Amino acid sequence: QVQLVESGGGLAQAGASLRLSCAASGRRFSSYAMGWFRQAPGKEREFVAAIRWSGGSTYYADSVQGRFIISTDNAKNTVYLQMNSLKPEDTAVYYCAANPSNYPSAWFSSSLYIYWGQGTQVTVSS
Repeated sequence: QVQLVESGGGLAQAGASLRLSCAASGRRFSSYAMGWFRQAPGKEREFVAAIRWSGGSTYYADSVQGRFIISTDNAKNTVYLQMNSLKPEDTAVYYCAANPSNYPSAWFSSSLYIYWGQGTQVTVSS
């Protein structure tokens, strides 16, 4: 059974940092891309960042470019999202997801991800 389990969310002040983790199990993800999405109350789920599990290029939403860093640890089967210089508008539920496509152009759409975690809440106070 495939599982993606996020952790590391919580309450932070503006300007602080948090690191989200996504522990993956149940299959090999070496050929997959891993993404982070977020959904704020009353808003649609939006792309945050993506990376090929085996390493390589990373992609970010403009709103987080330069502040967030996505990475993988193959030994731990874990994907991370380091979030720095947090802003109140970063408040959302953050989801980890897996995408079988090998094409980066397919990594920005949530509909192309086939495995999802349950999400972790991030709240940033001003």
